[in-house]
Amino acid sequence: MTDPYQQNPQGGPQYGPPGTGPNLNKPQDTTALPQSDPYAQQPSDPYAQQPANPYGQQYDPANPYGQPGGYPPAGYGQTPGYNPNDPEAPWGRDQFGVPFSDKQKLIAGLLQIFLGAFGVGRFYTGYNGIAIAQIAVTWLTCGFGAIWPIIDGVLMLVGKVPDSDGRPLRD
Repeated sequence: MTDPYQQNPQGGPQYGPPGTGPNLNKPQDTTALPQSDPYAQQPSDPYAQQPANPYGQQYDPANPYGQPGGYPPAGYGQTPGYNPNDPEAPWGRDQFGVPFSDKQKLIAGLLQIFLGAFGVGRFYTGYNGIAIAQIAVTWLTCGFGAIWPIIDGVLMLVGKVPDSDGRPLRD
């Protein structure tokens, strides 16, 4: 048995039985493979004008975004958050898909903090019963019950209080 890693007489290692490797004594047929110069397709001047767009599209300065209607792109200039195409949620939806209220957190919270003794923030969000209860507690406790509307206003600003329909207040 011969060692498969020994050098064969043709110069390289012999893998397998002798005579099964390539015949290096036979001249190679060079006409079978096409001979091409890889530099033949490049221009002689390396700074020559190259095509501006390699994808074959024409650039139109009047329509830089390639929109069919031209400039500006669709949705440009609309009120953020307002979507007239969704009649159930014209002010958008939260991350869970619940539509936002038409009432705002900032307005409800500030009304409740500054005028909460009169229940104004709760009247604004549609909770008339709670608003009347806040008025009664504030007046019956001679003003000590005004802590409730202040805490309620902070909760509105944080976003923990929905409107009377159960929709979260929008930003």
